Amino acid sequence: MKTKAVRIYGKKDLRLDEFELPELKDDEILAHVISDSICMSSHKAALQGADHKRVPDDININPTIIGHEFAGVILEVGKKWQSKFKPGQKFSIQPAMNQTGSLNAPGYSFRYIGGDATHVIIPSIVMEADCLLAYDGEAFFPASLSEPMSCIIGAFHASYHIPPGTYVHDMGISKGGKMAILAGVGPMGLGAIDYALHQERKPGLIVVTDIDDNRLARASCLFSPEHAKEEGIKLIYVNTSKVGDPVRHLRELTGGTGFDDVFIFAPVKSVIEQGDAILGFDGCLNFFAGPTNPEFKAEFNFYNVHYAFTHIVGTSGGNTDDMRESLQLMSAGKINPAVMITHVGGLDAVVDTTLNLPSIPGGKKLIYTNISMPLVSLDKLGQLGEKDKMLAGLHSIVKNNDYIWSLDAEKYLLANAKPI
Repeated sequence: MKTKAVRIYGKKDLRLDEFELPELKDDEILAHVISDSICMSSHKAALQGADHKRVPDDININPTIIGHEFAGVILEVGKKWQSKFKPGQKFSIQPAMNQTGSLNAPGYSFRYIGGDATHVIIPSIVMEADCLLAYDGEAFFPASLSEPMSCIIGAFHASYHIPPGTYVHDMGISKGGKMAILAGVGPMGLGAIDYALHQERKPGLIVVTDIDDNRLARASCLFSPEHAKEEGIKLIYVNTSKVGDPVRHLRELTGGTGFDDVFIFAPVKSVIEQGDAILGFDGCLNFFAGPTNPEFKAEFNFYNVHYAFTHIVGTSGGNTDDMRESLQLMSAGKINPAVMITHVGGLDAVVDTTLNLPSIPGGKKLIYTNISMPLVSLDKLGQLGEKDKMLAGLHSIVKNNDYIWSLDAEKYLLANAKPI
């Protein structure tokens, strides 16, 4: 079977190719990919090429398929897995397989599996790691977004606190505690707000910061302080660029004691140091946003590490349990990852979008891999629809849903967009 896929050949060298997939082996699964959301990690891999820890050294000869936040439909199952998987099943994949001694992952390391493709062969190692997850939802995009949501969930679980006088790490955010989400109204920050408000181990206070009034206003509309109050949480949004002394102001919001949990959603030195300065006793700083620069550094107050027991943790991805939790919360209607999506496009938009991701404003860029379509912003559909009947119809659906992506929008796009 032929597939079309975006492959990486070297630094900043991504190409949309058409090629033949090899014959399916007894321990493999053939799948049809429907959607993939583009992650900043793919941008980093595109910049670093073979220098990236997950990308093989020989991609100039054996290029690998990029994209790791994907969902689709199983087409054919090899004998080894026929008791567990069936043709016609929808699926999502947890790319962080957490193999001992290996960082290999779909979307980085393999020639025949990755999210930015029409068809893929899922190797046995994915099933052996229990990272091929059946998905029962009607829309495909939530399954794609279950991977980035699992990263957020993993970060919340990885934070920890140590009861005074013990050496026990109490895993997870402080229940009923004070939480700060810094640089927190980008796509992953919005997901973190959603999860913080609607999971079981809730904080009592959430302070979300950014330096853009429009982004803060949008976040406040999506997750209002009034709604947070109904969940038993005090939610405050702060534009730190308009505060004379941000550290003092943020600490005052806690009554002067500082925060139990601080999440950093931008790899910016000043933001990290601000997060360190607002930690309270036994406060945990979670550095969520991975930098592209391997020499990236920031100062940390080690006096407070010694006397106030502050500490830091970093997470890169979630695990399979985190992804299952993500899918369960979506299925129960408790979280809505659609709020993260600001752009949609087809497979032929992947190369430019991935290479230029940091310079494209907005949130998540969602790709439907079997259509040809440039990347378009949801809030620009009305303007574009003046010259494109299909986009005009899509605009009508999105507009009626407050410019939030939906099952109806997905169905319409898949039925009416130009096949690739």
